[in-house]
Amino acid sequence: MNLDQLKSDWLGRIAAATDEGALEELRVAALGKKGEISLKMRDLGGMSPEERQVAGPALNALKDEVTTAIAAKKVALGDAALDERLKAEWLDVTLPARHRRVGTIHPVSQVTEEVTAIFADMGFAVAEGPQIETDWYNFDALNIPGHHPARAEMDTFYTHRAEGDDRPPHVLRTHTSPVQIRHMEAHGAPVRVIAPGRVYRADYDQTHTPMFHQVEGLAIDRDISMANLKWVLEEFFSAYFGTKVRTRFRASHFPFTEPSAEVDIQCSWEGGTVKVGEGSDWLEVLGSGMVHPKVLQAGGIDPAEWQGFAFGMGIDRIAMLKYGIPDLRAFFDSDLRWLRHYGFAALQVPAVHSGV
Repeated sequence: MNLDQLKSDWLGRIAAATDEGALEELRVAALGKKGEISLKMRDLGGMSPEERQVAGPALNALKDEVTTAIAAKKVALGDAALDERLKAEWLDVTLPARHRRVGTIHPVSQVTEEVTAIFADMGFAVAEGPQIETDWYNFDALNIPGHHPARAEMDTFYTHRAEGDDRPPHVLRTHTSPVQIRHMEAHGAPVRVIAPGRVYRADYDQTHTPMFHQVEGLAIDRDISMANLKWVLEEFFSAYFGTKVRTRFRASHFPFTEPSAEVDIQCSWEGGTVKVGEGSDWLEVLGSGMVHPKVLQAGGIDPAEWQGFAFGMGIDRIAMLKYGIPDLRAFFDSDLRWLRHYGFAALQVPAVHSGV
């Protein structure tokens, strides 16, 4: 059989193939190691140079044409199979979509966003800092003396130090107050910031966990007073709880403020449930006061020229108050059913609040 006949025969057989399996058999029969065209290519070695010069290009051209024809037929068979499948299959676009399980925003995350939005309305920016702090930023710069109980290992988590490591002690921060020092160092006065974030203390019961969340506020200017502090806190609680909330200041002591005050909010107790903003009872929610002159000096601010207030509260605790969550530990060991029970749906992001 001459090459023209061989070409016509193979192209015809390829065109007549009805499926990819038959096409693969033809490829092996023509171009495999023992295929007809492959065997003819081997015969080139026994030809004279003159014969090889004529037969070689012709056989290569035949091989290329058969290869191209097989590839084209394979595409055509695939397209035909897809057309048949599309004719047999169909989709009813009017059917409801498949149910997809969705994530849920955590109460602490939501309340942090709410708190940030409310204070943003009052002109407070957000400041952040490291969760592993030096002993100086966490205690000394905040006027907390070396003998203070908070500096004991039974209350504070200290990082491990290898023998011979003489670096200053580092701790898991026990409050976000170090952020205030770092912000004062970096930006000076005036200041108006809040510092939300995780903090750590060696405690665990119904109202305490080793890791929890705080938000602290700091405002420094030339003529700030306790009256400004009271206004800010009442505006915050009224916006957060959605009702007018009165506050009561009680004299207290904190190393980093002078004078210092515990702050109570108005509430009532009915059937073991607390209701904020009504009644004649009071509930302690935070500590506050005017920033101690030594704390201002530690932050690089002259206390003879500037003064200000600071406050701190637990984000987890005000979340418990607003949403009626009885146990602080539930924030860390509960599942989606618990979140849905308290109304925390997927992507439930609060809008920015306006002051009341």
